[in-house]
Amino acid sequence: MTAVERRSPWRTPEARRTYVSAVLWIAGAAAVLLLDAPDTGGWLRVRLDGPGVVLLCAALIGGWNFFPKAVRAVQGLRLDMNFLMTVAIFGALLIGEPIEAAAIAALFSFAELLESSAVIRARRAVEELVRLSPERASVVREDGSEQSVASSELRKGHRVRVRPGEMIPIDGRVVDGESSVNQATVTGESVPVAKEPDDPVYAGTTVIEGYLEIEATTDAGDTTLDRIIRLVHQAQARRAPIEQFVTRFARFYTPSVTALAAATMLLPPLLGFGGGLDWFTRGLTLLVIACPCALVIATPVTVVSALTTAARHGVLVKGGEYLEALGSTCAIAFDKTGTLTTGHLTVSETEGLGNRSPEEVLALAAAVEHRSEHPIARAIVEHAADRGLAPDAPVSDFEARPGRGVVATVDGRRVQVGTPELFPEQPLPARFIELEESGKTVVLVADDGRLAGLIALSDGLRPEAPTVVEQLRHVGVHEQVILTGDHEAVARSIARSLGLSDVRAGLLPQEKVAAVEELKARHAVVAMVGDGVNDAPALAAASVGIAMGGAGSPATIETADVALMADNLHMLPYAVRVAQLARRLVRFNIALALGLKLILAAGAVGGVVTLMVAVLVGDMGASLAVTLNAMRIARMRA
Repeated sequence: MTAVERRSPWRTPEARRTYVSAVLWIAGAAAVLLLDAPDTGGWLRVRLDGPGVVLLCAALIGGWNFFPKAVRAVQGLRLDMNFLMTVAIFGALLIGEPIEAAAIAALFSFAELLESSAVIRARRAVEELVRLSPERASVVREDGSEQSVASSELRKGHRVRVRPGEMIPIDGRVVDGESSVNQATVTGESVPVAKEPDDPVYAGTTVIEGYLEIEATTDAGDTTLDRIIRLVHQAQARRAPIEQFVTRFARFYTPSVTALAAATMLLPPLLGFGGGLDWFTRGLTLLVIACPCALVIATPVTVVSALTTAARHGVLVKGGEYLEALGSTCAIAFDKTGTLTTGHLTVSETEGLGNRSPEEVLALAAAVEHRSEHPIARAIVEHAADRGLAPDAPVSDFEARPGRGVVATVDGRRVQVGTPELFPEQPLPARFIELEESGKTVVLVADDGRLAGLIALSDGLRPEAPTVVEQLRHVGVHEQVILTGDHEAVARSIARSLGLSDVRAGLLPQEKVAAVEELKARHAVVAMVGDGVNDAPALAAASVGIAMGGAGSPATIETADVALMADNLHMLPYAVRVAQLARRLVRFNIALALGLKLILAAGAVGGVVTLMVAVLVGDMGASLAVTLNAMRIARMRA
């Protein structure tokens, strides 16, 4: 936001001219009424008595806010609202209607200030979060001493102390202490999150109780909050398709209504339908009504309000086009692992075959998997460690078989751990089939070529997932599909837990893209929800790609169309509701602006709508109505 935008529009030179114009208009109008000054209206009969001079000053002072812009519009051979208002003011003065001229100048200037205030207020909503960040930070030096420095001087690797009630000044990881942290400013989570050593923390969040010592993982100016603010500002600059349409329509609408006003002034008198002064006044009224202020701001003020409100609740939408798409979503495709499930595998069962004990099977598997970085391997090793079965046997000849498992020599014995594809000649135990059909991921363990046992792992369903699916149905997204590379039985088990029937399992990345394209062939707008990295092709293929966990992943923030900053799904229905409300309000505001102008235009031609009513209702009133309507979004709660 520029320095000019940071300054309140109510404290600018334009605002001061508006205040003076309004005071003079009220004083002049009161003088006319109190002194019962005679009406001097007529062709080229500029009123120059005491009240008339006051009103003339009101018109010229207020009009100076847009007179220079009107001159530039004429030089550029285009008709805009500044030109229309300038013609209306001077026209009213020339026919001896100074009260109307002053009203046009003061009220139009006020409407312009109101519009600027609404847009700047919405833009400031996110930037105000930065002002909550502390200006100074307590840095721990190598000798253990503490030094207060400006937060802007913090660099990666600095150690920072944060005490209860203080705000964290930089992104980092906890190296000492425990506390709960209010992360609502970044992730939108309403409940404080417990933090302990090695947990990530974010600038702009607040330590509730306890002491934390943090090692900075970013430089000042490149925190998650900084990236959010930059991207929201970029998003505000991207215009939604309906906003582009309104802009094109306004280019056609303004000259068309101007031509209609000119025809109203000239044709009826030439055809003998009344006096020229009366029709000239009606034409001037039409010019005021033609001003497309409310129509032009109906979309941007709503979009900006929606983008900033969503960002403050932990939903980053990258532009008006994606906001419109999200609000029009007919179907949603979910990745399974890490999206509908926690993405953290845990061992649920270990069984020995023959005379092997579960402990022996687990110890063998952990000895081999200790060399692997695969999620299944980490889960087995962690479970073995929890059971006191840390691998200590010598391991050699380790070999990974991608997509199948691992093989190694453990204490002189050849041990294999993996999927049935690693054991093509071994018959599957009945228990393996039972566990897999129940939705578990099952690996087999073999010792010197003979099956020794099996280990079942589960990736737990996110606790919020069933509620999210139901809330999405409630807001009109009835088709929800699971797209996963996991086994059919596992995917079906998750789908049953969520009440979903459409599951596509065993998909490669390119097959997920094909599935999304197939959904788009049946639905106008399709959203894809994934982790933002592994699902990047499918997210890109969808009408709007939604990624989770943006606060912990700069790549997610940069690549997704919509990023849920918290690593959970609970803000997804809220994001859809905000987008749907924004879409409804944009259409209502446009209809309101056009409908009001149509009614007033008919009244102006019929001679029942005066210049005063045109500017008070058609310009300032309509602008105020669409602005207040758009601000309703800011009151939405998750």
